[in-house]
Amino acid sequence: MATTLSLAPLFRQSVGFDRFNDLFESALRSEAGNAYPPHNVEKHGDNEYRIVIAAAGLAEEDMDIQVEKGVLTVAGGKRETDGGVTYLHQGIAQRAFRLSFRLADHIEVQGASLKSGLLSIDLLRVVPEEAKPRRISIGGADKPDLKAVNAQ
Repeated sequence: MATTLSLAPLFRQSVGFDRFNDLFESALRSEAGNAYPPHNVEKHGDNEYRIVIAAAGLAEEDMDIQVEKGVLTVAGGKRETDGGVTYLHQGIAQRAFRLSFRLADHIEVQGASLKSGLLSIDLLRVVPEEAKPRRISIGGADKPDLKAVNAQ
């Protein structure tokens, strides 16, 4: 029996969250598929984040990091193989992977580094002045003309 989740109560008191439903659907779809490789999503302050991905055995040239339309995608995989090696036990996975992270508004990728088998991607929330909270004064007779404002 499938269970459905209704988000209607959230949308009654929300404005402009058109992508919100897409975020939930994406999370439900990729829950099982996003387990490899192991990774952490860390918060280092009010506006600083870091994604750390276990990338054992991979070099910088084996990985690709892209941001497109608010989605950070990290892909990787070993490009060359040593055909002369016979593994008695192979516990270090070297299979290809693709991780996607949906970024919130105003989150920017600051950089990435690979150290000791860990790929770290630093993110920063940069809120523009027009998106910061501001006080709205209540005016009486000097209320702006909406027709003039919309015409601009």
